[in-house]
Amino acid sequence: MFSFSRKKSLLDQASQQRIVAAIKEAESKTSGELRVYMEPHCKYVDAIERAKEIFTNLGMEKTVERNAIIIYLALEDRQFALFGDKVIYEKAGGAAFWEKAAQKLSAHLKQNEITEGLCNCIAELGTALAINFPYDPSINKNELPDEIVFGK
Repeated sequence: MFSFSRKKSLLDQASQQRIVAAIKEAESKTSGELRVYMEPHCKYVDAIERAKEIFTNLGMEKTVERNAIIIYLALEDRQFALFGDKVIYEKAGGAAFWEKAAQKLSAHLKQNEITEGLCNCIAELGTALAINFPYDPSINKNELPDEIVFGK
């Protein structure tokens, strides 16, 4: 069975609050959903495979418009992945968009600017969600929690 914990040692409280605020801000302009998942080690060689597994385990493929995105980080292994559901992946611009967003996040992570990098990445992904899935008060609801999920 896959387990999740609310371990807090990977980020201090202020950093967590900034990241959650960035998620809430991005989601305020879209019907899309963003999640951040952090753990010390990647259980697979390929971080994207781990991100796909977590995406499914968190039920992110169940959003009404198939417009959820996960940002996955294995901090001690220095790996990360961005994974968007099929519809947002294609509408945002396919591989070129995702590679560019990943390069920007990578530049911050290489400088150990984890919080800044995540907040900037969330804003960029949120813009893509807002363009392709604008906020609609008649149907919009927060389908997934905004807090950071910490793995073991």
